Amino acid sequence: MAHKISSFLSFFAILAALQLAAAVDYTVTNTAAATPGGVRFTNEIGVEYTTQTLGSATNFIWTTFQQNTETDKKNVASVNVFIDDMDGVAYTSNDEIHVSANYIQGYSGDVRNEITGVLYHEMTHVWQWNGNGQAPGGLIEGIADYVRLKAGNVPSHWVQPGQGDRWDQGYDVTARFLDYCNGLRDGFVAELNKKMRDGYNDGFFIDLLGKTVDQLWAEYKA
Repeated sequence: MAHKISSFLSFFAILAALQLAAAVDYTVTNTAAATPGGVRFTNEIGVEYTTQTLGSATNFIWTTFQQNTETDKKNVASVNVFIDDMDGVAYTSNDEIHVSANYIQGYSGDVRNEITGVLYHEMTHVWQWNGNGQAPGGLIEGIADYVRLKAGNVPSHWVQPGQGDRWDQGYDVTARFLDYCNGLRDGFVAELNKKMRDGYNDGFFIDLLGKTVDQLWAEYKA
């Protein structure tokens, strides 16, 4: 009976999280609809799929960050995505995500799968704490790629575990390092993100893992 009650509680917790994610308003605008990349977005990805992915990503990020209450999360009412005629891949600013139609056009593999990973990364920037701007940029990007990693959307061009020059090199390098740290203490990334709500200090690694980040990096590389 206790197991059944626990299962019901878990079901309702998941249902509540999905409802909260759905409460966020998502819009997707293809401003590059007439370009080759904009046409490929329409034909191979689409507004409906993108909107669904934003909701799924939000729920996954809240779960990964162990943000179980409204007070744990950023107060974001809406997220707007734009498919733009621009260079690069994507960027996030003020709860707006801009994705490059040129990148979509030039991508040679499964473009829907690739843009799914890109959206998980960019949605992490919407929801993560950044230490009030004090955290290293490489760490911020690394956490976003860590979420993409845990979502099972790893591109073939990513570095392998143990590769990289610095712990805060960013993106896939830092994501792999954070995954190692999370293996030492389950929930480490969630706790690190929580600590970064008001500021940042390298000492957070000592607080959570008992070693300096440089010691951890050296052990990771070894």
